[in-house]
Amino acid sequence: MRVLADENIPLETVRALRAAGHDVYAASETAVGTSDEALLKVATAEQRLLITFDRDFGELATRRGEAAPGGILLLRFTPRSAEEVSALVVELLARSDIEWAQHLSVLDRSHLRQRPLRK
Repeated sequence: MRVLADENIPLETVRALRAAGHDVYAASETAVGTSDEALLKVATAEQRLLITFDRDFGELATRRGEAAPGGILLLRFTPRSAEEVSALVVELLARSDIEWAQHLSVLDRSHLRQRPLRK
């Protein structure tokens, strides 16, 4: 899967996703300080699932109607460790029963809820 990890995603999680075979663009490696709008444009242009702890991306996609064809995965929990984030995200992306494209997906520690985004 093609993923864009916001700069608030731990580098350990980026490495774990890559080890699991995902193509990961990590903002913390190449785009530190880039605006949310610019990162969303990269995710859109490259058809990447954007993973973030930042609620602003949900706002951009739902209220302002910004494109997010690869989808957005918003993590809504305070992580106990980078290992916890890595384990949850890698396990979730390994599932074949989830449609990420054109969805805002919100994950807490035990539940995933999804909402279709406007095209």
